[in-house]
Amino acid sequence: MSGLVRKSFDSPEETRPFEQGKGKLDLVNLDGGPVGRAVFEPGWRWSVHVKPIAQTDSCQASHIGYCVSGRMVVVMDDGEQQEYGPGDFMIAPPGHDAWVVGDEPCVMIDWQGFADYAKQ
Repeated sequence: MSGLVRKSFDSPEETRPFEQGKGKLDLVNLDGGPVGRAVFEPGWRWSVHVKPIAQTDSCQASHIGYCVSGRMVVVMDDGEQQEYGPGDFMIAPPGHDAWVVGDEPCVMIDWQGFADYAKQ
């Protein structure tokens, strides 16, 4: 039996839309857990478009991801802030807000943190 696996975000196993049509999360499931590709539309902000789904004061997911395109600012509950753009690797522990910067969608691939993200 082969150990090779092929999955595609073009045919995800699950899609979770964000509030007000401000993007979506596509998931593929691997033995090690889900991997997600999120498209955050311009104007997206976690505290507006995911908070009503999560029902927490800030994002409690821990993210390890890669920014494919667009830009996003992440602000920790303690005020620490970082902006991410194309080619940036991101680690964001629980307890943050985030928003898209500019008029281009932000596309992120995340290996950790999307298992329950925006799950209704």
